[in-house]
Amino acid sequence: MQRLSRQRDLPLPSLRGREGTALVVVLVVIVLLSLAAYTFTELMLAETEATERYGRGALTQAFADSGVELAAAWLFQTPEQDPVDLYHNPEIFRAALLQDHAVERGRGRVSLVAPVESDLTGTQIRFGLTDESARLNPNALIGFGLDDELTREMLMYLPDMTEDVADAILDWVDTDDDTREYGAETDVYLTFSPPYEAKNGPLESVDELLLVAGVTPELLYGEDANRNGLLDRNENDGEATPPLDNADGVLNPGWAAFLTVHSRESNLRLDGTPKININQPLLTVLYDELSEEFGEDSGIPQFITAYRLNGSTNLPPLYPEGSDNTTGDVETDEALQNIAESLAKSLGGGEGSAVTRGGMDITAGPSYDFISLYDLIDAEVEVESAAGSFTMTNVLASPWSSAPGNLAESLPFLFENFTIRDAQIIEGRININQARLECLLGLPDMPPDLAEAIVAAAPQFVDGQPTSDVLSYRNTTGWLLIDGLTDLTTMRLLDRYLTVRGSVYRANAVGHFDRGGPVARVEAIIDSTIMPPRVVFQRDLSHLGPGYRIDQLSPSSVE
Repeated sequence: MQRLSRQRDLPLPSLRGREGTALVVVLVVIVLLSLAAYTFTELMLAETEATERYGRGALTQAFADSGVELAAAWLFQTPEQDPVDLYHNPEIFRAALLQDHAVERGRGRVSLVAPVESDLTGTQIRFGLTDESARLNPNALIGFGLDDELTREMLMYLPDMTEDVADAILDWVDTDDDTREYGAETDVYLTFSPPYEAKNGPLESVDELLLVAGVTPELLYGEDANRNGLLDRNENDGEATPPLDNADGVLNPGWAAFLTVHSRESNLRLDGTPKININQPLLTVLYDELSEEFGEDSGIPQFITAYRLNGSTNLPPLYPEGSDNTTGDVETDEALQNIAESLAKSLGGGEGSAVTRGGMDITAGPSYDFISLYDLIDAEVEVESAAGSFTMTNVLASPWSSAPGNLAESLPFLFENFTIRDAQIIEGRININQARLECLLGLPDMPPDLAEAIVAAAPQFVDGQPTSDVLSYRNTTGWLLIDGLTDLTTMRLLDRYLTVRGSVYRANAVGHFDRGGPVARVEAIIDSTIMPPRVVFQRDLSHLGPGYRIDQLSPSSVE
């Protein structure tokens, strides 16, 4: 009992040292909850920012896609509308407002940007479209019917081009298995790893050239790593940063800037109706078409028909051995000529009956074809006509003269109404208003000084000012004659290779806001040989970076 009593009398342990434990626990819990709340808030802010970035990215992508449709809409022109300057027109193609907003970060725009082809330093941009006819089309080179050497020469002025690569490109697109002098066919490609065969058909894209023997990414794309047509700092610093470049202050854009597979142009009138083919085999049809449209009093039916009968008396033939309008096969040409003569005789009433139009006996059919519409300028022809029992020889002068002031009016008329071929589409001709020097120098019969003069006369513009006045004056290749850059004989030779406007355009659409990112870039090829125009190729270039500063695209914006 005594032991129990003593135990009861022992003092209880002191609680004084544990009085702050609860407070510490509470503080720890508060800190943990605060940290959790802070982490959650940060996560939500990050999610909000990511959502906003994604939304803005989706919007800029939509803006860029809308830019492609904007370009297609401006290509959908009717004859009643005034021609639109597609080369450099900031009023239409610079910072077009697509989404209005009270603050700059919310205003969305699209700009259609293109490089200035004549600017070797790569420091200028313009706001417009790029005519694909300003580039060489390897698919179309074969169709000119030139010999292998001349065809190869058309590619040889491209930077760093060699004879073996040029011939290899031509071997890739031609339809035969015959190896050109320096070329490559399937036997070469079967030695590659992995092996493959030569296509022997048209290229579907310029990128496909990477399959051709000797073509490398460096040759094809040059120094322009982000494809913006500008010489950026990293593209002019040697080996310091990618891509590798020579730091010479000149942009090497690669062959991709000189080549295309899409160049073509409509051979119809502006209203979509066919032009009159002055080389058609039936002179009766030709004369009647000309008479119906222009009237016999104009003298046009008589002159053109007489030219087809007898040729010109004052213009020497450019190709005495034959016309460029032949099929390339003598037997086929003779067969077509016989058919034409048979039809002419049947229209005239059979064997022994003369077929006449405008007092001319056209029973024999045509003896000459026009090489170029420039054959019509200043030409004189002799024609025999019956006067009672006598036959008289008359000299007809061309209705179209090269006298000062006449060409500016007559050439648009000729090119709008006449053609020398039935084809509704012409492929591969070079647009002299936009072409680079390298694309012009390789053209057969092109004098080097003329090529240089053409490039030197390229449209010059002040930022913000369109080039419509210049390009409206240069609405035919005849401006080379009007400006005294060349002579009539040279134009007759070059006409088959030249144009001033194709029907397929490249649009580089940049979607952006007035302040802040992101920026979306889309490249598209639009074909207006059919109406409404259609997009035949499109790809996203956003992964290559913005390419342009916001203040370059929208001058009122602030970074």
